[in-house]
Amino acid sequence: MRDAAARAIMPHYQALSADQIDAKAADDVVTVADTESEAILAESLAKLLPEAAIVGEEAAHADPSLLARLGDALCWIIDPIDGTNNYAAGKPPFGILIALAEAGETVAGWIYDPLTQRLCHAHRGQGAFIGDQRITARSTGQTPPIAAISLVFADPARREALKTQIAPHYTMVDIPRCAAEQYPRIVLGTNDLSIFERTLSWDHAAGVLFVNEAGGKAARIDGSPYRVDEDRKGLIAAASPALWDELAARMVKL
Repeated sequence: MRDAAARAIMPHYQALSADQIDAKAADDVVTVADTESEAILAESLAKLLPEAAIVGEEAAHADPSLLARLGDALCWIIDPIDGTNNYAAGKPPFGILIALAEAGETVAGWIYDPLTQRLCHAHRGQGAFIGDQRITARSTGQTPPIAAISLVFADPARREALKTQIAPHYTMVDIPRCAAEQYPRIVLGTNDLSIFERTLSWDHAAGVLFVNEAGGKAARIDGSPYRVDEDRKGLIAAASPALWDELAARMVKL
């Protein structure tokens, strides 16, 4: 991850030309740094674990059939630059996300911030760490709790319901448009909760594991575990199970 950041991401940061940024979809871009970073990461991960499938965000965009590999016995999942819109605009936050899944369940995840060199990582059943330091999720201690809720991918009716039925119970803050930043904010006491509508594996596999291993809770709104091989919407992440339960109870009434 540090190699990809040094060779592909930071050299292009705040130096991208217009022809190095392409629109992938509405409100979604890809840069030359994304493709270069993914190539470096995929090559290195293939050497580490040759038997594992590799599903990168940009490769899957070019060939959606790769998504069928997410449920393989072993699968590397790569987001070469998470928060690309921020990156392309020359501002933080952005990061690299890598997860290793086993038959659809995340068993390890890494979240790297190239600007600060912060590395968050977790292995299933072994706790969560920032660098070498084990970390335990903590709430903000604020009343009402602080919630970062993404409405970008919610349909209009659901967006309105979230605004009228959920928002009044929380102090709402802007989302960073970067899961590589949002999940650490949940663990580090910056935010208490997040709701995600779109739950693509490269955006969430590493972060969900990191929150859960830190003692918080991240799961589907119905309480079921997040799996990388399921194409479903809706995910809650919280600094504690109690905060998660409170928000989930409100969400089922929408």
